[in-house]
Amino acid sequence: MAHKAGFVNIVGNPNVGKSTLMNLLVGERISITTFKAQTTRHRIMGILNTEDMQICFSDTPGVLKPNYKLQESMLNFSESALQDADVLLYVTDMVETPDKNSEFLDKVSRMNVPVLVLINKIDLSNQNDLGEKVTLWHEVLPQAEIIPISAKCKFGVDMVLKRIKELLPDSPPYFGKDQWTDKPARFFVTEIIREKILLYYDKEIPYSVEVMVEQFKEDKNTIHINAVIFVERESQKGIIIGHQGVALKKVSTEARKALEKFFGKTIYLETFVKVDKDWRNSDKELKNFGYNLD
Repeated sequence: MAHKAGFVNIVGNPNVGKSTLMNLLVGERISITTFKAQTTRHRIMGILNTEDMQICFSDTPGVLKPNYKLQESMLNFSESALQDADVLLYVTDMVETPDKNSEFLDKVSRMNVPVLVLINKIDLSNQNDLGEKVTLWHEVLPQAEIIPISAKCKFGVDMVLKRIKELLPDSPPYFGKDQWTDKPARFFVTEIIREKILLYYDKEIPYSVEVMVEQFKEDKNTIHINAVIFVERESQKGIIIGHQGVALKKVSTEARKALEKFFGKTIYLETFVKVDKDWRNSDKELKNFGYNLD
């Protein structure tokens, strides 16, 4: 039996459910998910392996018009996903219209690989509105296949996976069959801590935060982690720490629980907060944090 393998890249505007879909397709919790836009900042690979197939999924940041260099990097990650896809999943939902970020959509329309437009959140709509939305997307991307889904309700996801398998090219695997991501363990520590910050702080605070792991010591049953939470202002540092350290303790506790579930080991987590002024606009700092500025 021939072996199939390929890169299936997930793109779309912010907050349409790309990361939730990615986790469902891979069967692992690869990408952090919150109700806030711009949760995903990096391009994150999740690898689904079977005996005769390897699907390399990539989750990407939501497409947006950049206001600072961090967002420029995020857009670079999204646009890079158009260049190396064997199959492209363009995720939209029942609320947004195709004229949002039309420049990016124009690039999608010129692609020479199979494109699946996934209309997410159909559980929030009705049959008539869905029919109108399908017609609209057929007009915008006539070469694409359109599949209505509800990632939240897990509706239509099996159909998407079945279609991907049919479209994949014959190829040997690109990665070892025991590999499920291209990211190191430290990356998932930073993402899980950042997820808790997104959930527990309001307004601009989560978007001014980056996390770096300074120590990751692992043995058979435990992992000792020292992580630094960077903010842009002294006032933000005070908000992250909270009165008598209560806010930071809460975030650290929730992050530790999530990390123990993720790694299946006892976690000893220490978190610190430092100010790194305007890191979102610093080429040097963004590179240190692993962002692509090319």
